[in-house]
Order: sequence, then structure tokens, then C-alpha cells
Amino acid sequence: MNKTTFAHGQLKSIVERIERLEEEKKTIAGDIKEVYAEAKANGFDTKILRKVISLRKKDAAEREEEESMLDVYLAALGMIPGDSEEAA
Repeated sequence: MNKTTFAHGQLKSIVERIERLEEEKKTIAGDIKEVYAEAKANGFDTKILRKVISLRKKDAAEREEEESMLDVYLAALGMIPGDSEEAA
């Protein structure tokens, strides 16, 4: 087997693995969609559920920093009830 034949075989193997993983990804995405549909059918807000999933992926320090920055932005826009800027 020469080097070119080996490279072609290796390339074909890589492409087939990627294709198989893409199919698995579609299946998993469909499964996730079904779970969200089930949650919605049971009265859960899927937008909030997606946010909860997103927050659970972050560590505590990252979440606290994000929440702190959100508070700063909301305060700057006068969107926090009782904020002194709102009264001005």
C-alpha cells in the first residue's frame, strides 16, 4: 500500500465518521426537542427552561459576574424598580 492509497483510505474513514456523528447529532437534537415539547405539555416555560440549562453549564463565579453585569446594564437603563436613576 503506498502513501497515497493510505491517505485516501484515511480520508474516507474520517469523512464517514463525521457523517455518522452528524446523523447521531440530528437524532440527539430530535430527542432534545421532544423533551422540551414534553416539558411544554406539562406546563413548563421552555424559554426559561433553556435559560436554566444555559446557567447550569456555567460555574458560580461566571454566573455571578454575568448577573452583576446585567444589573449594571439594567440600572443604567432605569429598569430596576426603586433605582435612584429612575426617580431622576
